[in-house]
Amino acid sequence: MTFLISKHRVLAIALCLMATVSMNAQKSLQAGEQQPALPSQLQTLVGQSLSKLRQPSPEAFLNCIAELKRIDAMFPDSILPKYQTALQSLNFSVMNPHAEQTGNLLADAEQTIGKMERMKGADPSDVCTLRGFLYMVRIVQDPARNGQRYYLQVMENYEKALKINPENHLAKQLQQQFFEGMKQQTGKQAP
Repeated sequence: MTFLISKHRVLAIALCLMATVSMNAQKSLQAGEQQPALPSQLQTLVGQSLSKLRQPSPEAFLNCIAELKRIDAMFPDSILPKYQTALQSLNFSVMNPHAEQTGNLLADAEQTIGKMERMKGADPSDVCTLRGFLYMVRIVQDPARNGQRYYLQVMENYEKALKINPENHLAKQLQQQFFEGMKQQTGKQAP
C-alpha cells in the first residue's frame, strides 16, 4: 500500500514539475530571454515548436523534441535549440518516467548537456540547472534506488546554478520542487 501511495506522490511531483517548467519555458520565450544575437528565423522556429506544448501530451512533447532536433541540425552552433531539446526531453521524462522513449531521451539530454558545457556561449547556470534536472528525473524514475545515489548531484547542481545566477528562475523552481518532493518522500522539513 505504501508503494502505491509513494508512486502517486512521485507522479504528483512529476506533474507539478512539468507544469512549472513548461510555463517557465513559454514565459522565457515570450519575454525574449534569448541570446541577443540569435537569428530571428531560429527564434521563430523554436517558438513554433514550443507553442505545440500548450496542450501538453506525450505525443506533443515527442513531436516538439523531434522538431527541436531538426532546428539544432540547421543551427549547429546555436545553444537555444540544444537547451530547449534537453529541457523538453527532461520534461517528457519526468512526466513519463517509465515510457519506452524515456531512456533514449535521457541519454540524448545528457549528451546535449555535455555539448553545451563545451560551447563558448553557453550559460553555465543553465547547464547546471539542466544537469540537476537530469539527476532529478533519474530519482523520479526509481526513488528507492536512485534517491540516495543522485540526491547530492541534484542539490549541488541547483546550488551552483543559483550561485552563478541568483535570478535563474528555472533553477529556483526546480530546486523548490525538489525540496517539496523530498519533504513528501521523507516526511521531514527540506532545507
